[in-house]
Amino acid sequence: MGELHTLQLENGWLQVKVPLPFSLRWVNSYVIPEEDGYTLIDPGLRTDEAIAAWEAALTVHELKWTDVTRILLTHQHPDHYGLAGYVQEKSGAPVYMSRKSHAYAQRLWGEDSRFAEELQSLFAEHGMPAELIDAIGHNLSSFVKMVSPQPQVAYIEAGSTIALGGLDWLLIDAPGHASGQLCFYQPERKWMICGDQVLPHITPNVSVVPGEDEKPLNLFLTSLKELAGYEVEMAYPGHRDPFGDFSGRIEELISHHGRRLERMAEMLAEEPRTAFDMCEALFGSRLRDNPHNLRFAMAETLAHLYELVHQGRATHSPANSCTSGVYYTVTPSQ
Repeated sequence: MGELHTLQLENGWLQVKVPLPFSLRWVNSYVIPEEDGYTLIDPGLRTDEAIAAWEAALTVHELKWTDVTRILLTHQHPDHYGLAGYVQEKSGAPVYMSRKSHAYAQRLWGEDSRFAEELQSLFAEHGMPAELIDAIGHNLSSFVKMVSPQPQVAYIEAGSTIALGGLDWLLIDAPGHASGQLCFYQPERKWMICGDQVLPHITPNVSVVPGEDEKPLNLFLTSLKELAGYEVEMAYPGHRDPFGDFSGRIEELISHHGRRLERMAEMLAEEPRTAFDMCEALFGSRLRDNPHNLRFAMAETLAHLYELVHQGRATHSPANSCTSGVYYTVTPSQ
């Protein structure tokens, strides 16, 4: 039996900390009592350790897979989505997510996926060495088995409401971290299920995704400002534990990205840099040995550089045979 990491929350929900094989350590799944069974939110990544942890949680709390009557996904990232098909097979429960989230999942792990090649091409254009690009490709391909089998999906969309735990919840579009991500808000209790959009102690990754919106950081910050308008007494995040100061945490995240943009503008004023140069300057060369974390660091560096260009604070020059990639430089003062 796997190691047990569950918490019985005050509202009657069960928080299952599903283990992850990387630095985040676990992802939160919430098991919510319904009249006819249980709703399960974000079952986690498919690994042997995660399945063992679920079996332990079900045994201790005297539950069976068939007690799960609905599976909800806040978004499509593999640490949230990966076990959805497995749990669906075990329980027979329908899986719900947004149409955008599902389209992204299919783009990454569908039979004809070319996502790895597209991401590798983007990173090469921005100065990443070939051996690191190859390692990132291998890392991406390793996730296919951790999101299989793929679930059969029905769609829920932002702007609608959904009954959850005997209460009606508003579905809120929360882009930036993941296209199509949904937050769930309960206005009477002032609860927010916030996926990875607002996390305590962790800054959610904001990445450039090839072929998608080139202003992910702008989308993320705009979403945070919208979410700050909701009165929230308790937030249920995808990582770490539920927390109370939702608006305060949003202010911290907005400030963090403001400081990051300022620091990067200062660095570009010192000398032009490729995105890879900037990534190593910000996060250190130690990430060369960790392709998983390097992928996120590089994509987030690009998100900030794209935002500086969008704001008119930086410019870029095309890659050519004489350079190691696209170079960014600070925009001269008018």
